[in-house]
Amino acid sequence: MRRRTLYAWGVAIACFVVLMIVTPAIPQSEAYHDFADQREFFGIPNFLNVVSNFPFLVVGLVGLVLCYYGNYFKLSLQGELLGWTCFFLGVAAVAFGSSYYHLKPNDARLVWDRLPMTIAFTSIVAIFIIERIDERKGMISIFVPCIAIPIMAILLPPMYTHSTYWLWAAAFYLIAKIEEAADKPIYKWTHHFVSGHTLKHLCAAMVPVFLTLMLAKRTIDLERYCLYKCHFLTWKISWYRYREKNSKGENCESTYTSVSAEES
Repeated sequence: MRRRTLYAWGVAIACFVVLMIVTPAIPQSEAYHDFADQREFFGIPNFLNVVSNFPFLVVGLVGLVLCYYGNYFKLSLQGELLGWTCFFLGVAAVAFGSSYYHLKPNDARLVWDRLPMTIAFTSIVAIFIIERIDERKGMISIFVPCIAIPIMAILLPPMYTHSTYWLWAAAFYLIAKIEEAADKPIYKWTHHFVSGHTLKHLCAAMVPVFLTLMLAKRTIDLERYCLYKCHFLTWKISWYRYREKNSKGENCESTYTSVSAEES
């Protein structure tokens, strides 16, 4: 099984590399850099789009400190600590990368805007897998893109309480993307007071805020229920039991809707 898994990973990586080589680069439209609010204050171009990244720095640094301050977040696995460290590092780096990009928006600087976000997003995927499936697979998944977080949040039982904070974080991220798409209309609706892109930065910064609050409040959940409770969602275990040596065995099966956990 392990060898087949390694083969599968090897084929997947090889296919990805080949596709990256043979697929032509997709050009970024120059219109993407044409933000609604380009006002300059205190000698800083695109002032509000630049300074609205400051909350990312605050939340990222606070999260990093609390990760290592006497295990304030009560992280029980080494993989969790690594995942959250990468996440908060990515969040803090967004403040620098996005500010650098918005000082002079162009294709060359765009990578520094998106790279910290990529680190934060992939860390979230790893954290989800570590908490809900397996620590080793979660560590590996830090380097594998994934879009299954909402499904995992709803269907898989978590290790900890306060899992609804994940959905609040996802909701604010969705709002941020809507504000990003409506950059110029929002700027017009607010009579040139604030643009959608500035609001997008502020809403996106609420994502790590909610996740930090979740880490501070949560405890190990002794009765693990998924967020989506329904009569047809069950887990099933099957095994074969022998009564005595050389005697005929029997097939056994058990179904359950919650997972009990014990603190070690």
